[in-house]
Amino acid sequence: MVVTSYFQDKTLYINLSGEMDECSAQSARAKCDKLIDEYVNAKKIIINLSAVAFMDSTGIGFLIGRYKKSAALSIPLYVQKPNFAADKILNLSGIYSLIPKAE
Repeated sequence: MVVTSYFQDKTLYINLSGEMDECSAQSARAKCDKLIDEYVNAKKIIINLSAVAFMDSTGIGFLIGRYKKSAALSIPLYVQKPNFAADKILNLSGIYSLIPKAE
C-alpha cells in the first residue's frame, strides 16, 4: 500500500494505492495517522481510494480508525472514488453513515 498526500485549500488529501489487506494496513495506518497529526489545522480530510485495487474488511477497520482519529480532532473525513468492489463493501458495511463520499 502506497500512501501519498497533499494539502490544498485547508484540505488534507490522502491517496491510497495498492491492496488494502491485513499485510498492508499496518504501515498505511501509521502513515495516515502521522499525516493527520501533522495537519491538525485541516478543515477536512479526503481519502482517495481510486487506486486501491483490493479491499477486504481490514479496509473498513482502517477507515473507521481514521474516522475516530479525525473526529477526535473535529475534522470531517470523506472517502473519494472507491472502485466498484470497494464501494460495494463500504456500502454493505454501512460506513457511509459515518464517512460520506466526497464528490
